[in-house]
Amino acid sequence: MSTIAPATAHAAAASVTVGTGPVSIDDVVAVARHDATVALDPSALEGVAASRAIIEGLAADPEPHYGISTGFGALATTFIADDRRAQLQASLVRSHAAGSGAEVEREVVRALMLLRLSTLMTGRTGVRRETAETYAAILNAGITPVVREYGSLGCSGDLAPLAHCALVAMGEGEVRTADGVPTDAASALAAAGITPLRLGEKEGLALINGTDGMLGMLALAIDDLRMLLTTADIAAAMSIEGLMGTDAVFAADLHALRPQRGQAASAANLRRLLAGSPIVASHKGPECTRVQDAYSLRCAPQVHGAARDTLAHAASVAEAELASAVDNPVLTLDGRVESNGNFHGAPVGYVLDFLAIAVADVASMSERRTDRFLDRGRNQGLPPFLAHEVGVDSGLMIAQYTAAGIVSELKRLAVPASVDSIPSSAMQEDHVSMGWAAARKLRRSIDGLTRVLAIEVMTAARGLALRAPLEPGAATGDVVSLVAEVGAVPGPDRFLSPEIEAVTGLVGSGAVVAQAAAAAGALD
Repeated sequence: MSTIAPATAHAAAASVTVGTGPVSIDDVVAVARHDATVALDPSALEGVAASRAIIEGLAADPEPHYGISTGFGALATTFIADDRRAQLQASLVRSHAAGSGAEVEREVVRALMLLRLSTLMTGRTGVRRETAETYAAILNAGITPVVREYGSLGCSGDLAPLAHCALVAMGEGEVRTADGVPTDAASALAAAGITPLRLGEKEGLALINGTDGMLGMLALAIDDLRMLLTTADIAAAMSIEGLMGTDAVFAADLHALRPQRGQAASAANLRRLLAGSPIVASHKGPECTRVQDAYSLRCAPQVHGAARDTLAHAASVAEAELASAVDNPVLTLDGRVESNGNFHGAPVGYVLDFLAIAVADVASMSERRTDRFLDRGRNQGLPPFLAHEVGVDSGLMIAQYTAAGIVSELKRLAVPASVDSIPSSAMQEDHVSMGWAAARKLRRSIDGLTRVLAIEVMTAARGLALRAPLEPGAATGDVVSLVAEVGAVPGPDRFLSPEIEAVTGLVGSGAVVAQAAAAAGALD
């Protein structure tokens, strides 16, 4: 299953300035997905230089200082003579760049490099200013280090992924150019006029101790899900119309009786989307004997809203992590160099897993609405499977199979990674977060949700078209027209996969949200 990166609804910044303060989720998206350039705040660079002076003073001290004049992890008590420390830092990076498997997506690598740079610019890591400048130059040149799928346990942070990036800054390892061409790091840096780093004391540690990979993927997931949860409301509104459901259950006073914020937002979206719908109005009279709709229609705000609240919590954790200076050891504001455990990925890992649970449930409800359209016993008078010629055509029968198969996988992906741990580094690192693994599976989950929602949108659009001469509301009708533009219309059986992929593209790009919002007004 390939990963689809939904487009952001906001305009991407052309440039992002990195200083002592946090970058935002939007900043991460702008650099990672839209190739915004990176500028370094001059005053923050002065702070970087000042903190480096402290490290150099400690390096001259005959007393050992962890990570500056000692080994690492289980070798933390081993003193390293000053003439071997450059080799120590380079060896650390080379040995930790031990990833395996498929290449990680370009946007993920760019996100983690930006976030490591953001920490370097806090002045709490003790690196030289040229080290920060080199990371910014690599990002601005569009050079992407090759990072492999496996290697991070999420403690001490994302060691292997970050080490692959640090290796490239040293002029070693593999990269892809801005055009996606694979080449060696030395050639790519030379072509861009970037001088490879020769790491000084502590710099190797500073470049690999952080939660930047899992945090970068969390930021991208938040951006995706903000759009996809609005899409879920649009898909639900289309299904409610197409299945002759009622909008009465979305009244504001009913939802005020249960003041869950996400639920209220989702219900408000449904009211806007269904307002003025001729189909809904057609069965509001006393002749309608249906008492209440199925849960997948009636309870959409409750489920979509719970997912929204989970997303809001995840965003609050992400924002705190974006404001963090994660390194070990770290320079405190009063100039001390202290060992710590802030690199542990538990806070990020937990919310990545929470989001995977919410994604699976939203997709599960969407698939149930799709299935109702295809069952003539539940679809309120539409043809079985929305087929053109019943008995000859299968209609959208197997599209529902596709959605069901994805939902089944999403349930497996909802099993949390963060409850697992496996000891490493000779039992020095005896509890790890698995946050990277949680992030990787969430990306696959988001891809699956995009496809399940697309199948519901495609199915609901066909169902609404088959309701003619009854017409849908303005917003949902415009989405039906958008879907028709890519060929997903009622008719005899045909090669269905391209239509599913085309509608998936509309969902993933944010086009469905944009089309509905143009008619309904701003959607939450």
